[in-house]
Amino acid sequence: MNEIKILWIDDEIELLKPHILFLEKKNYKVHTCQSGTEAVEEVKVTNFDIVFLDENMPGLTGLETLTEIKALKPTLPVVMITKSEEENIMEEAIGSKIADYLIKPVNPNQILLSLKKNLDNSRLVSEKTTSSYQQEFRKIAMDLTMVNTYEEWAELYKKLIYWEIELENIEDTGMTEILESQKTEANTQFGKFIEKNYENWFREDNGPVMSHTLFKDLISKEVNKKTPTLLVVIDNLRFDQWKAFEGTVTNYYKKVKEVPYYSILPTATQYARNAIFSGLMPSEMARLHPKLWKNDTDEGGKNLHEADFLTAQIRRLGLDIKWEYHKISNLRAGKQLAQNFRSQKENDLTVLVYNFVDMLSHSKTEMEVVKELAANDKAYRSLTQSWFKNSPLIEIVQQAQQLGFKLIITTDHGTINVKSPSKVIGDRDTSLNLRYKTGKSLSYNEKEVYGVKNPKEIHLPSINMSSSFIFAKEDLFFAYPNNYNHYVSYYKNTYQHGGISLEEIIIPFVVLNPR
Repeated sequence: MNEIKILWIDDEIELLKPHILFLEKKNYKVHTCQSGTEAVEEVKVTNFDIVFLDENMPGLTGLETLTEIKALKPTLPVVMITKSEEENIMEEAIGSKIADYLIKPVNPNQILLSLKKNLDNSRLVSEKTTSSYQQEFRKIAMDLTMVNTYEEWAELYKKLIYWEIELENIEDTGMTEILESQKTEANTQFGKFIEKNYENWFREDNGPVMSHTLFKDLISKEVNKKTPTLLVVIDNLRFDQWKAFEGTVTNYYKKVKEVPYYSILPTATQYARNAIFSGLMPSEMARLHPKLWKNDTDEGGKNLHEADFLTAQIRRLGLDIKWEYHKISNLRAGKQLAQNFRSQKENDLTVLVYNFVDMLSHSKTEMEVVKELAANDKAYRSLTQSWFKNSPLIEIVQQAQQLGFKLIITTDHGTINVKSPSKVIGDRDTSLNLRYKTGKSLSYNEKEVYGVKNPKEIHLPSINMSSSFIFAKEDLFFAYPNNYNHYVSYYKNTYQHGGISLEEIIIPFVVLNPR
């Protein structure tokens, strides 16, 4: 251990000699001062690791000394030691960002514990986290050989996310690499599970809550005339991204329900989000609402009629509610809604579609600077968290809480960082998405995709009589043989959606009440 320098400030420092000797035996280097003025001068010339500061001193008081030390060295941990338990002194010290607070008389073990907590915290947390994950690793590995239901897959995925976020703050990169290999194995097995079970969920009506049943089964149950509800659909939001900014939301809201639900295939906005708002699978949308539905090869925007779809669904469900729909695709629109949000108080349901995360994943493909900022899942989570904290959406959430809104946060599908190309050949009418393809005469590697010859089997429309669908599994993305190397280089390590992975399919539905 490198020598740790402690500055201990107390006007009765001689009485603390036993404590100082105890620390020196533990290889800590202790410097002492008997006044705040003397301590401030010491801090100017010496790089201390931590300061113990008596609150009640003549001359410069403990709180005044604290202020001056923090002005010189804002990140230097200061532990306040005091005889007083007065609330206002504690609050002032805590407001000045003290590292710890001890009440006299202190014993040597209290001092040692405070040192470990403030100086050795990252190592201790790292060791404990590593040890806990090593134990959990065996259980996850065993679960992977046995998991066989959609409920078990959702729980396993949430467990992997939990450990991914826990491990991202420790120094042992080896553990993160082991977790990554478990995620890869999990996605391989999950692809097989979806291929085997997806069609049966529609035939036997025994599947999970999915995009087309989300409104009927979950959202409509939360809406009533007593409490206004704000439904926020953040496009392209993965479960781990929700976890990244959950803490910011729970400053204003208490979580009462968190349900993983399943996106339909393709895990793409055109299909999954239209399914949420219509309450129908794509083939039914195409049949019942031909003027509202657009196939991949049709001209124009594919998500321009969500409000119309929702109108039809609310009428079909017989819901007597007052509601409004808003779509936010840029900063200006977000600010405008934030400024006028109070007017939504009269609605039973306010639906807000927020497009930022989708734009982020697309811009990662197109812009080098975003590729640098979101180079991996950890960075992608961090970028999402930063956006949320500084976006008009957090202002809207704050206002919703003040106005007594129930809050629902969900999404239409997730996204995955693609690493490996899979060759595909199709005609010029083949869809362009990198994680799924639809068209006729598709040629592909059958081991790398879930192929559906008859789209009606999974309630998808056919562009023509011989159209089929293929979905990429694991972290694959489709690439054409023409200009192959350039194409692969351009799209490798970008975030894509439309295919089959835990990240794309298992997504959050969260209900929160105002604090």
